[in-house]
Amino acid sequence: MSASNATMPVTVTALGAGDPAGRRWLRRFVPLITVAAVLAVLAIWASSRELDSIEARTLNWDYIIAKTGEHLILTLVASALVAALAIPLGIAVSRSRSRIFRGAVGVVANIGQATPAVGLIILLAIAWQTGFVTALVALVAYSFLPVLRNTVAGLDQIPASVRESARGMGMTAWQSLRRIELPLASPVIIAGLRTALVFAVGVATVATFINAGGLGDMIVNGLKLQRYPVIVVGAVLVASIAVLVDWLAGLVEDLVRPKGL
Repeated sequence: MSASNATMPVTVTALGAGDPAGRRWLRRFVPLITVAAVLAVLAIWASSRELDSIEARTLNWDYIIAKTGEHLILTLVASALVAALAIPLGIAVSRSRSRIFRGAVGVVANIGQATPAVGLIILLAIAWQTGFVTALVALVAYSFLPVLRNTVAGLDQIPASVRESARGMGMTAWQSLRRIELPLASPVIIAGLRTALVFAVGVATVATFINAGGLGDMIVNGLKLQRYPVIVVGAVLVASIAVLVDWLAGLVEDLVRPKGL
């Protein structure tokens, strides 16, 4: 009995159950481990099935990697454009005292997200052209609002006394923004970017309707041809990308968060 009790603390510590840092590390990597497990099960399931000629043309590594690459490129480029456009505009809105300007920007940003994603992409394709660029514009419009709104909210929540202290130290408005305000607002801004990234991953699936590629091709083809293994693989891949993108953005949020917040 005493021998068993003596070994218990060693076992618990080895598993990380009594270590707060170990628990934090485990929680941080749970999404990655879960996605890896789901993809492994999916690969085993798909490879164990007897595929017909139509399914075989889709459920092969070359096709899946190509469509996943198209989906990631569309998502990441759109998210980068959203960050490059929405964050500076959010800074301008937070600095502006004009209610008309703030209201007008909010209305325009709301239009993109209020419009259904499929409708927005189709309307742009009819008015302009089909292809990657049109899908990119639609994704930017649809994902713009969360980043803009969070940038404004993150900067507005900083107490005026912080800005006054920065000015008292001899900082210019730009120096105060760059050194103090943006770092303090960064958790809120990155939370908006996380939301925009997940939106972009999901909306990118409908880019297939205007010949922009992506994993939406798999899902739509599976639906049209009633090949359910193709639908399942495409849907699980899209969901996995969304989880991984959100997880990576969460890591970035932890890294840039100022100490003490």
